[in-house]
Parts: sequence; C-alpha cells; structure tokens
Amino acid sequence: MSTPGRIDPAWAWSPFEPSTEQAWDVRRAAHLFRRAGFGATTHQLDEAVRRPPADVVRELVSQAVDASNSDAATDPLARAMLATGNARSLATWWLHRMLNTNSQLLEKLTLFWHGHFATGADKVTDSALMFAQNQLLRRHSLGSFAEMTHAIARDPAMLIYLDSATNRKAHPNENFARELMELFCLGEGNYSEKDVQELARCFTGWEVRRDRFRFNRYQHDTGQKSILGQQGEFSGDDGVDIVLARSSCPEFIVGKLIRFFVFDEPAASPELVAPLAELFRESELQVAPVIERLLGSNLFFSEHAIARRLRSPVELIIGLLRSLEASTNLNLVADGLHELGHSVFFPPNVKGWDGGRTWINTSTLLGRANLIGAVLQSDKTRFTGGDLASLAARNSATEPVALLDWLEHLLLAVPLPTTARQSLLKTAAASDGSNDERIATVLHTLSALPVFQLA
Repeated sequence: MSTPGRIDPAWAWSPFEPSTEQAWDVRRAAHLFRRAGFGATTHQLDEAVRRPPADVVRELVSQAVDASNSDAATDPLARAMLATGNARSLATWWLHRMLNTNSQLLEKLTLFWHGHFATGADKVTDSALMFAQNQLLRRHSLGSFAEMTHAIARDPAMLIYLDSATNRKAHPNENFARELMELFCLGEGNYSEKDVQELARCFTGWEVRRDRFRFNRYQHDTGQKSILGQQGEFSGDDGVDIVLARSSCPEFIVGKLIRFFVFDEPAASPELVAPLAELFRESELQVAPVIERLLGSNLFFSEHAIARRLRSPVELIIGLLRSLEASTNLNLVADGLHELGHSVFFPPNVKGWDGGRTWINTSTLLGRANLIGAVLQSDKTRFTGGDLASLAARNSATEPVALLDWLEHLLLAVPLPTTARQSLLKTAAASDGSNDERIATVLHTLSALPVFQLA
C-alpha cells in the first residue's frame, strides 16, 4: 500500500464510487459515522447501506448546517449546569449533547474547533463565558472560517485566556497576535517576529467589560503598522483580514481537517492538501463544502483512512454509548475523561490536544478500559429496551460467534486478531454468570485491546 504522501490527489478527492473491491457496506458506513460523529447503532448502519454513500454524507452535512442555527442556551440542562457556575458541570452538559444529538457532525466539528481555538476554564473561570464561546464555535462550525475567526478575536473568553483583554498601546501584549498566526490561521514559518509585534498593536484597546467585548479607543494604537508585507493604520479587524488573506491560511486549515477526519500521520503532503485548499479558497473559506468533499471522497473510504486514526477518549466513550444505544451517569464519564486528559472546556494549553499517538500509553490504555468497565458496571447505565443481553438478542447476537460478529461490525475499524477472537469466544461461551454479565465482560476485555483504540 502506498503511503498518504504518495496518493494521487485527483483520485483522493474524487467522489467515492462503490465497487466490487471497495463495497459500500456496514464496515464503511460505520467508519463514516465514527469519523463524522461518534458512532451509529445497528439500525442506523443498516439504513445507511441501503442508500448511496454520497446521499448519506450530504444528509449529515445538511443536518449539521441546519442544527448550527439552533440556540444551545434554550437547553434546560445547559441552564441548570450554568446555574452551578462550575465548568466541570458544563462539560457534563456537552457530553450529554454529544450523546443525544441528532446532528453528530455538528458536535464533532465543535469539538474540533474547541481544540483549534483552545480556551481553558482553568483560566477563564466564568462558565457563562466558556458556554458562550462553545455556542459561537457551534454556530460557525460549518460556516465561514473568516467570520468565525473575527468572532473568536472578540470573544470575551478568548480575550481573557490569551491576555488580550489587557492589551494596551503603551505595552502591547503579543499572545493573541502570535497564536492567531501560528495556531489559528497560518502555522509556523509563515510570519516573522516583527509581524507578531505589529499585529499585536492592532488589538490594543480590545478589552472585556461586564462580560462583553469593548473597544477602548483611548488605549488603541492608531499609528502606522507593517504586517505581512502590508502597511497602514490597521485596526484589529484589519489585522485579522490581513492574516486570513494569506495563501497559507487555506492550506493550514485543510491540513488540520485532514488530520482530524482522515488520518493521524504522516502529515498530508502539500500536493494532497492543494485541491481541498483551493476549494476552501474558492468558497470564500466556507467550511461545509470542504467537509462534504472530504467525507465523500475516495481517500476517506479507502484503506489509507480506515483505522488510520486513534480514538480520542471522548470519541471512545461517546462512540461506545451511542453505538450500544446506552445512557449512563455522565458525571462519571466526565471525571474519567478528566483523568485521561480529555476534559472538554479544559484543554491542556493554547495548542489544544495533540491527539494521535499521544492519546495512548500504558497508563491511558488501562485508564480507557477502566472507564468503560466503570460505565458497564454503573447502576445508572441503561440500554434501549433493557439490558445488554436484551440488546444483543434484538440484534440476533445471542450465540458467541454472532455476538462477536455484531460487536466487531459495530465497534471495530478492523477485524479482531485471531488469537484475541478465540479468547473472547471462550469468554462469551463461559457458563458462569448471567448473559448480561458475560457480554459486559466481553465488552470490557475488548475495550482493552489495541484494535479497539482505532477509529
């Protein structure tokens, strides 16, 4: 198999057409739902394979675009969590939304942008500001990247997190200007230190008053500035526009989207990025067309992409729960995710989560299995229609072989290794314990395997 760096870009981004060699089947449908969301039930997968893959992708994108217009502030659970003033409670609300939403792609992209425009509640202690930023990211997730960037530049939580709220003309603070270019829009090597210093002057006088953005004209540097080859008496909005206009911006964002949705490593080559970056540019930095092209492509449904990502802890546990039609104590889940280093609203730093191989080590592999074990054992965990045994029976998966086949199709990106399958078959056929206990043991054992960590 060729490496991602050698893939023909024209083939890669052409629409996926099922064939004898690459069938549109349950495996590829499950792959789509794991990447475009968190997972799917047996019924959802069966429904998907009856339709052309392009139609399924188009519906996922259109659902997300429609849902992005809804206001999360009307959610009673959100209001209840905000009333506590505790950002950890707010994390529980978002997990509930991920688990129950009808638009998984919208929540998946909100999670992506949360890691991209990373802001932490450890520093921004006002949970209402963190919630407002979360709504901002959701609202713009599939819309204009330019509008989202302008909005995030004025977002009170971001202003506080990157110290832009104390940016004064006598002492310009460079934090936001640097991250706007390095982490948010252009990437390393596409700007100079002088560009950072000059861009920082554009944002002087931007501050937060009564939890809202406020422009203090007395603290704004009105002088001439030189940024990325342009000169003028630029404002903060001008500075954002200058950065967004750079040719490296579409390439940088598309490269990150490919890593998030297609494969962790190696980094996509410039040649592979170029066609999607051109689409992004031609669509005036609209996100939805890029996502639809990416999710419906030959590359996405090929062996270059399937099982070429490691599940994040959030993807792991929310995917398991959604696939098994389960609900549980989400405070328990939130605490477990915190221990695994993936507590939403609490990214480790302004770079967000590194992802990929950094998710897995000896400690976190055990921690992942322990979290799943705790969820399976919790008396708050429920499965639609009853217990695990009832769910398996509804899916004609009562016998050991049928049970493993069902779980494999539902939860795994690749088939079980032979030795692991033989061991799990023995566990599934054991005579001690109830059917429910045996299935839970099989699931818990399965979750500790390396193959279970692949998306």
